[in-house]
Amino acid sequence: MYQFADAPVERARVEGMRAEPLASGIAGFDGSLALVHDWCPSFRGGERVLAELKKVFGADDIFTLFQFLEPEVLETHFGGAKFHTSAINDWPGMRRFYRHLFPLCPFLIEQFDVTGFDAVISSSAAFARGVITRPDQPHLCYVHSPMRYAWDEQFSYAEQMRMGRLGRLLFSVVLHHMRMWDTRTAHAPDVMVANSNFVRARIRRIYGRDAQVVFPPVEVAPEAFSAEKDDYYVTASFLAPYKRTDLVIRAFNAMPSRRLLVVGEGQQSRALRSIAGPNVTFTGFLPRGDYLGTVARAQALVFAGCEDFGIALAEAQALGTPLIAFARGGARDIVAPPGAGHEPTGLLFERQEEATVIDAIAAFEADRSRFSADACRERAGRFSTERFHRGIRRAFDRAIDIHRPADRRRRDRSPAEPLPAATTSERT
Repeated sequence: MYQFADAPVERARVEGMRAEPLASGIAGFDGSLALVHDWCPSFRGGERVLAELKKVFGADDIFTLFQFLEPEVLETHFGGAKFHTSAINDWPGMRRFYRHLFPLCPFLIEQFDVTGFDAVISSSAAFARGVITRPDQPHLCYVHSPMRYAWDEQFSYAEQMRMGRLGRLLFSVVLHHMRMWDTRTAHAPDVMVANSNFVRARIRRIYGRDAQVVFPPVEVAPEAFSAEKDDYYVTASFLAPYKRTDLVIRAFNAMPSRRLLVVGEGQQSRALRSIAGPNVTFTGFLPRGDYLGTVARAQALVFAGCEDFGIALAEAQALGTPLIAFARGGARDIVAPPGAGHEPTGLLFERQEEATVIDAIAAFEADRSRFSADACRERAGRFSTERFHRGIRRAFDRAIDIHRPADRRRRDRSPAEPLPAATTSERT
């Protein structure tokens, strides 16, 4: 059992599993905790946050629809964890086709039985938030984004998938039903935390809830920092349509005297290689040390997509590399543009157009001395692991506090860092 003040609550049992209490303990909470994450196909931004949540709370039970992480990643970042996956995780072809099964994912996430745990933390960009919990079970949700392809990015995704009229119609019908599910489950968590102010605005518009902002943890080894720069630019991401790597490549095709390195792989890899000029080099995925060194020595990291936060962008700043980025999404939290009251760490461009990217690079080069590596590194201090730990612990404590007896609730609700003006909307 777990105990809030003097009020014990009996736990249900998870079949075939014993929910162990947390080793570390959180203010007034010494029960067991389940972590729920959408899926783990590779170790990217969301999985880095999941690994940090495991570290913060000492929780070893992780529920995720698909888990295809490499053994060395599991050993390094998830040592001791027990992954509970969906019933179709091991079906033939899942590694390649799991994304195409997204209409099934709401049903699959609801099949996870986490009711035997004392509390739940979900890490959600789509489905994890919809896990079924008990009415008396504290639930904190860390929102990487609402389901972007079902809401404001629907038309962009449909256009990039190049479907016929019938395909678009069927796609729209599926997304209509997914929006209904997404809205129905929007108030399941007691507390929502957003990973950026952009996602916070999405949560408010789509779900009618307010959310505290706790930036993801961004840490790079101090020795990876470099004030010395080589003669190339870099763009780095999973090569998916919404990242708009195609726009960056086309811009550099029009500037043959400038070199661009494209770091990453993804569903667009072949198509992007087919449009790249001779001044564009694809590195594929790089080992961590090589990746950091490549980004650290670049003149700037250029990114034309709209990221919910953008850990790669924040890492570039920590490495001392300026950013030239589209002025939407998490880039607004990460970049300090000229005239913003801080020493500038990059430039933001307003339109996703080839000419706009070219103009931004020209403006950057015309005033290159303004963007110092030290200022970039200092700016990245806003995204430290320590600040993430403090913020997420306080958010979890608020979720716990909701389920305490009224006369035992904490009165010292100090906001987690960094917290915008409004406070978290909580269910009473």
